[in-house]
Amino acid sequence: MPQSLSNASGLPEPDPEGDVVRVSAGQACAASQDGLLLLSCKDILFTAPILAKQGGGHKVRDVTAADPDSVRLASMAHVVFNPHTGRQCRLLAIQGPKRILAGLHLGILTQRGPPERYAVAELDGNANVMLRFLPETGDWDLVNCSPFQLPAQRRMVPTQEVLPFRGHLWWVDVTWGAICADPFSDRPVPHFIELPSGSLLPADTHDQLVRRPRSPLPDAEGNAWWMQAPAMYRRVGVSGGWLHYVEVSEEEPFVLSSFALNADGSGWTLNHRMALSPLWADGGFPWLPLQGETRPKIGVLDLARDDVVYLIVGQHMVVVDIQRGEVVEHCPLEGGDVCILPCKSDVTEKNTLEDVLVRMCKDGTLAPLSKFTKMMFLQAPADGQIVALLGEL
Repeated sequence: MPQSLSNASGLPEPDPEGDVVRVSAGQACAASQDGLLLLSCKDILFTAPILAKQGGGHKVRDVTAADPDSVRLASMAHVVFNPHTGRQCRLLAIQGPKRILAGLHLGILTQRGPPERYAVAELDGNANVMLRFLPETGDWDLVNCSPFQLPAQRRMVPTQEVLPFRGHLWWVDVTWGAICADPFSDRPVPHFIELPSGSLLPADTHDQLVRRPRSPLPDAEGNAWWMQAPAMYRRVGVSGGWLHYVEVSEEEPFVLSSFALNADGSGWTLNHRMALSPLWADGGFPWLPLQGETRPKIGVLDLARDDVVYLIVGQHMVVVDIQRGEVVEHCPLEGGDVCILPCKSDVTEKNTLEDVLVRMCKDGTLAPLSKFTKMMFLQAPADGQIVALLGEL
């Protein structure tokens, strides 16, 4: 994370002899359709009792005993970052009545000029109010949406990054649908798209997940509560210039299904379907045998081809071609599970992949990275650094 954004709250450090711990965490929230990245930097306080004291002032803390109810978001800063130029713009803090929306589900959309501009926005769970930042005003404002009623009296709970598509931002709840709205409008008109009928989950899915044991550490079988979150196995994304919904079934043989949004936005059409387990049933792949959770997770959709999906299988990134029914590419993941954010990159044909891979270091500078794969994604490792990989499209 850039040093200037750490300790976003400006609060003094907690008592080093106490049980309260502060963690500064950086995250990639979203990406615009032409490559701007929206980053969030959070100051998080939680309770972790001291178990032992070692030399050099080092303390061993029991993070497994941390009470989820003790976790508090002290402050959060947002930054618009251009990975091509390294320029970054820190947005004003969200304060006062505007904090009815916490800025946890923000998206970014650019608009061609003149003048060229961008909007950062979040929609409330009932799609009645939009929190919006415009660079020309330099501040956040609350915008009332046109009268709108979600079907089934159900509240939206965004479960993935906010997507830019066809001049709108799209907030996705992978348990039942997506809402889109134009953040540049002074009276946004929300529009709801339900997932394919066979993909709808019960209205209490999110509540059931929250009630499970909340330790972040895997159990004896290598499973953790967050591994069962629907967002691990479902994703909406832009691929081949169009909006798609992809999911992996719960049971063997783990069927991967891909749907495309209808041209009129009224629903979804099944494009591809393939069983994953037979792809590696004969063995010979480095991620076998799988330990713990064996169900493949969805990493990201390929930006250029709607028949290519990036999966996380064990500790590997596995690229599959659904139409040809084969594994196209694979490589190990460093640091285990990662957050992957697709983003368009303006890469010329003369660029090699190594030429355009960059890393945003702790001091905010850029440094080259080694080759990983032929698309762009953003990785936020556990050390808090932000890694932006720009690849060929």
